[in-house]
Amino acid sequence: MRSDHSEVSHPAARVFVTPWLLGIVLLAATVWSLTAGNYPIALADQWRALLHALGRVTPPEDTRLGLVRIVLFDIRAPRLMAAILVGAALSTSGAAFQSMFVNPLVSPGLLGVLAGASFGAALGMLAKGSWLAIQGCAFGGGLVAVGLALTLARVCQGDRLLLLILGGVISTALFTALLSAVKYVADPTDQLPAITYWLMGGLSRADAGTVGRAAPIFCLGMAGLFLMSRQLDLLSLGDEEAKSLGLNVGRVRLGLIAVSTILCAATVSIAGLVGWVGLIIPHAGRMLVGPSNRALLPTAALLGGIYLLLVDDVSRLAFGVEIPLGILTALVGIPFFPLVLRNARKSWG
Repeated sequence: MRSDHSEVSHPAARVFVTPWLLGIVLLAATVWSLTAGNYPIALADQWRALLHALGRVTPPEDTRLGLVRIVLFDIRAPRLMAAILVGAALSTSGAAFQSMFVNPLVSPGLLGVLAGASFGAALGMLAKGSWLAIQGCAFGGGLVAVGLALTLARVCQGDRLLLLILGGVISTALFTALLSAVKYVADPTDQLPAITYWLMGGLSRADAGTVGRAAPIFCLGMAGLFLMSRQLDLLSLGDEEAKSLGLNVGRVRLGLIAVSTILCAATVSIAGLVGWVGLIIPHAGRMLVGPSNRALLPTAALLGGIYLLLVDDVSRLAFGVEIPLGILTALVGIPFFPLVLRNARKSWG
């Protein structure tokens, strides 16, 4: 599907204002989410704890303020930050993949990164590795899976885009089979339930150390995609037109795939499998600001952060037990998908 940007009319004011409005919504949602939970924290207490942490005030130590600081900074803030980063990364990489493959139905898992990361994490759990080792295995598995897809596409002759997609299908099938093999040999009393629950997605294990290690990867990856938005716009016109405009299509596409893969692998290493975000949210962003990636990528990042933050709130607050994120994002995404299909052509211009 080709996009002709000249036929699309999105008022410049909307393109400029929308990210700012979304930023305000994200800030408000974050503040509210910090207050909500089994241990409610008033805004005034949040403010006192923040000022105390910054060293701006030195109130007398009391047990309640200490408890507020633990809940706020050691439990809720890392989890909320992880939700925002994972949602933003999945949405940004999904928008990049859709523009790169000129297809509105593409998601970040196209080249096998999610299947590879899942296999890596399951292998780490089977080996009874530490949480950090499991995260590393998930990250490495995602990179290996996409590397396999790229290698398969490179050794065959033909249409590069089609070969990449076929390579992704083969890689996904291979690592899904390997994941099934790991689950088959896993101990059914502890390892298999742990693998199964982790594959459903969730942020219950996100702590300050995890977020601190992953945040630079997320920020640098998304910044890299933002800086390549012009090249993405050219790629969305089709390979021949992009080449005629002076773009080195192969090199740019490889760079975009590498950055998007790193982002996706990082999300799986933190939150497990969280589907539908990278497929649905870019379309919502496209409906707001149009197909130009210069406006779309930051809009998708903000929308994805807000979306996963709110879904995580529902996951931890709506029921007596925590519901896996992957289940909730599927339940929300599937009804939204027909709307996406109906508006895909219009929003792509």
